[in-house]
Amino acid sequence: VQLQASGGGSVQAGGSLRLSCAASGRSFSSYGMGWFRQAPGKEREFVAAISWSGGRTNYANSVKGRFTISRDNAKNTVYLQMNSLKPEDTAVYYCAAAGGSYGSSPVDYDYWGQGTLVTVSS
Repeated sequence: VQLQASGGGSVQAGGSLRLSCAASGRSFSSYGMGWFRQAPGKEREFVAAISWSGGRTNYANSVKGRFTISRDNAKNTVYLQMNSLKPEDTAVYYCAAAGGSYGSSPVDYDYWGQGTLVTVSS
């Protein structure tokens, strides 16, 4: 599975962005998908994950109520809608695919995209 993340950019605090992650390869619909982020000087952290069917989701406490993860298996794409953005959301955002799970740890994931930068100014 190859993953291509897009949709990052610069936005003021309180604004919104929608990230997309397009997957190529076989059996996208069988993978759990996740979004992680990494700010400068910090470790990669979990943001959100979604099961293969889209029926189950999981969020980091820091984004719960502001971010929404979704997927369209017909388009081989997973999305991250980010609302009410804060400066502390500034990071490179990565999408990842996990065979048979949708965990919150990077080690749960088998494939990673290249990352897209989100910058939130105050």
